[in-house]
Amino acid sequence: MPVVKPLIIGTDGTPQEYTPLTESAGASSSGEIPALDASGRLPSTMLPEGVGSDAIAVQASEALTGGAFVNLWADGGNIRVRLADNSNNRPADGFVLTAAAANTSVLVYPFGEINSASTGLTVGTEYFLGAAGQVTASVPTAAGAIIQKLGKSRSATELLTRSYPPIRRAS
Repeated sequence: MPVVKPLIIGTDGTPQEYTPLTESAGASSSGEIPALDASGRLPSTMLPEGVGSDAIAVQASEALTGGAFVNLWADGGNIRVRLADNSNNRPADGFVLTAAAANTSVLVYPFGEINSASTGLTVGTEYFLGAAGQVTASVPTAAGAIIQKLGKSRSATELLTRSYPPIRRAS
């Protein structure tokens, strides 16, 4: 969707086209007009400290898809992110809303926020960690699998996440 350029009155009294900001550059953006993002909200860079998402930027160690649940891990003293998986000891630490290629930075959202990049959910259903960052409505039954509840769906594309401790099934 194109950015609408509103007209403003210049200091000389003539109308001028103006492009609203889509990201704040800090104090140098003071007095500028903001543009809403694709969700119809102010971009998080325009919100005061402590308001908005607690997402962190982390380098992906593998390709990630939008909506995937991810696992944070230490790689030579650096924090990295990979797909969470109930079958290989990778509990979910959060989720991503956008796809990311390996070795690129991606925002990881913590539990307690809405994963709005999910698909195929049934309203009101509790979901658990599945394989390769996906969710499942079934409790994992395989020996040694991680059972980790992720939250409840509020629409076909939104999962209201909550922090639940992972439990490992007996081997």
